[in-house]
Amino acid sequence: RVMQHISHTAPLEVDVEEKRVALSYVSEAFAEGCLDGLDGDCMAQAALFAAFQELVMTYGEEATARYAEGFPERIRGGAFTTTLQH
Repeated sequence: RVMQHISHTAPLEVDVEEKRVALSYVSEAFAEGCLDGLDGDCMAQAALFAAFQELVMTYGEEATARYAEGFPERIRGGAFTTTLQH
């Protein structure tokens, strides 16, 4: 695979649909874990670990580290915010 698959550039429509489906699977796993009594924070940290482990196996440590460098700006910019905060 090429690193551009995890870059910040606009993805292809097929890629967008595949990512939407993948996110629904992850959301379902979160819901099941919470129903089983697992803390949301615990689930989030495990999901991040699994995600970065997969990216490192696929792209290598350096490429994954470069990709992760953009997260602080994206987080502060609201890229991961799904609800309005008061």
